[in-house]
Amino acid sequence: MLELLVKYARDHDLKAEPGFKPKPVRWFIVCDKEGRFLDVAELGDTEAKKNPGQPFQKCPDLSQPELVSGSEMRSHFLVDTAEVVALLGKGSEDPKVQEKHRYFVKLLREAGRSMPELATAAHLLEDEQFLLKIRERLQAGKAKPTDKVTLKVGDCVLVESDAWHDWWREFRRGLSSARTTKKSRGSKGESAHLMRCFASGEMVEPVATHPKITGLADVGGQASGSALIGFDKDAFRSYHLSQSANAAVSEGVANAYRAAIDDLLRKHSQRLAGAKVIHWFKKHVPPEDDPLAWLEVGEEEQERSAQQRAEDLLESLRTGKRVDLLGNYFYAMTLSGSGGRVMVRDWMEGQFERLLESIHQWFSDLEIVNWSGSKAAKTPGLEKVITSLLPPQKPQQRYDDWVKPIGAERLALWHAATRWDTPIPYSVLSRLVVLDTKFRVSGTFEDALKNHEKDPKSFAILASLLHARMGLMKAYHLRKERMKGGKEMPQDLKPYLNEDHPSPAYHCGRLMAVLADVQRAALGDVGAGVVQRYYAAASATPALVLGRLTRTSQFHLNKLEPGLAHWFETIIAGIWGRIKDTIPRTLTLEEQSLFALGYYQQMARIKAGKTDSK
Repeated sequence: MLELLVKYARDHDLKAEPGFKPKPVRWFIVCDKEGRFLDVAELGDTEAKKNPGQPFQKCPDLSQPELVSGSEMRSHFLVDTAEVVALLGKGSEDPKVQEKHRYFVKLLREAGRSMPELATAAHLLEDEQFLLKIRERLQAGKAKPTDKVTLKVGDCVLVESDAWHDWWREFRRGLSSARTTKKSRGSKGESAHLMRCFASGEMVEPVATHPKITGLADVGGQASGSALIGFDKDAFRSYHLSQSANAAVSEGVANAYRAAIDDLLRKHSQRLAGAKVIHWFKKHVPPEDDPLAWLEVGEEEQERSAQQRAEDLLESLRTGKRVDLLGNYFYAMTLSGSGGRVMVRDWMEGQFERLLESIHQWFSDLEIVNWSGSKAAKTPGLEKVITSLLPPQKPQQRYDDWVKPIGAERLALWHAATRWDTPIPYSVLSRLVVLDTKFRVSGTFEDALKNHEKDPKSFAILASLLHARMGLMKAYHLRKERMKGGKEMPQDLKPYLNEDHPSPAYHCGRLMAVLADVQRAALGDVGAGVVQRYYAAASATPALVLGRLTRTSQFHLNKLEPGLAHWFETIIAGIWGRIKDTIPRTLTLEEQSLFALGYYQQMARIKAGKTDSK
């Protein structure tokens, strides 16, 4: 894994030199060549709701040990937070922040011997009147104390210049020498020794602590970064080795894998219910041909069906039209944070063609008719499919707390989407059945349907949720049958209604849908109707409910026009003909899901028929 990450960094020419890393900067503090304050300027996408700022590829960077070693309070050089650079927020009152600010200015002044503009910037930040104006302008722009800030002198963007690079390298060597001297004094003269690098296989002097991964703060990590490799507790260590000597890599390799993960998190990652999946390929794959990207947005945000795109690309591979993709491999890591640590939840690698087949199969298994019966629903992204296993997020509920109960299902569905022969767990179906029953009984969808012209956005969200749940129920049964080597289920369980389905449970669901529509046709909106009152009982114990509801429907049929009544009677008789004398007394959980699918697909058929008749 480390070797592949290091190779990615080298193949993509990432700046992995120790002491440097890419950083996003939100604000420029701008002064003239004499050091007089002019203004502040916001960088990045200023219209975005969450503007991360503009990335700069080679910013100076100190590791955590470099920041905390020594007797003085240290800050980063040239790029740091608005709190440190301008004493924004409570920084003007906090002695520790003030000490960091003085260190920031001190570095600028020392580096000014190599680049005069840095000394000019130091002069600006030493002036209390200028600092006050800087804070006022940052506050007016609604800057946060944690926003990253750097300086611009005249037309010179200091962080983009390489004039200070040699000074910075020498400065870090001085820090390293001081730490090494202190360490050797505390280790009774024990000298550093070479070890075999885990990633390169070469003999190297292992770096004591590894650089931190940023970009996981929204999935449990720290804003300052989290360590992928770290041994800060005695229980984590072996053979009397200290710190990261327990997994020896050189400083260059550590910076390379950090640069690779940071780059992948920015460019090739997708959020997955409290985790992030990063992926890359052995050989270049054009963005439009990246099947893992299709999983992120599904088909709802694509003009062209992802399933069709997968079919076309597979055909191109098999006919030799896309030789550039032959023999390619993919790699994927599922990451989350746990405070200061990176948690690797999953690692996956395999052939590109097999991945393409799997994702094509995923979309095929999920395919389901839309609620109106007019066409196949567009498959939602994997994140939406996974979160369909949850009740609605409560107001003020943190996202991490909301998705926490489905950690195991998240990983299982990720595997199911990327490996065609992976079953969907029973726990997924269990959650789906319970949630769908509550959804039906609550009448939420019917209420939203009545008001969909007034609030189309809310209705679209509910419709997408319904499609995700129904598609996932269907996929569960298809995968289970496929694992057993059966061939009947794919023929029986289709995206649209199947009047010849062999399961009585499926037809019980169909019957419930028709009886509910009979009541609506006869009585209109009567508040709590057949579905709200009897769906839960009918889906669990159909023999106790459906016979009585069928008899009651005769009163409703008598209120309809003869032609419409005859049409309903024909459908009801046909469904009872399928059930015959085998109406189940109770339904298992799997049968309840078939009941739900029968109900849904029959309702879609009814709605499509009404649309056609208008």
